[in-house]
Amino acid sequence: MVNLAAAEGHPSEVMSTSFCGQALACVHGVKNRGKMPKQVIGLPEEIDDEIAALQLSAMGMEIDQMTAEQREYLNSWQEGT
Repeated sequence: MVNLAAAEGHPSEVMSTSFCGQALACVHGVKNRGKMPKQVIGLPEEIDDEIAALQLSAMGMEIDQMTAEQREYLNSWQEGT
């Protein structure tokens, strides 16, 4: 809280999304215990989408559809953020 109140920390929306991802990743790991390879595994896209929907709902917003140009840009990334 000090980081948010007294410094230039992440906004609460960013923290909420991050914590939600961590919690749902734990749930996914427990539900799939013994079924996944022993390596670093990315969060499944459906869980990532669920996190986005939950955060947008909490903010009173809804997911819209990407334009063709946005989808092309998204699909052009090879690595990084």
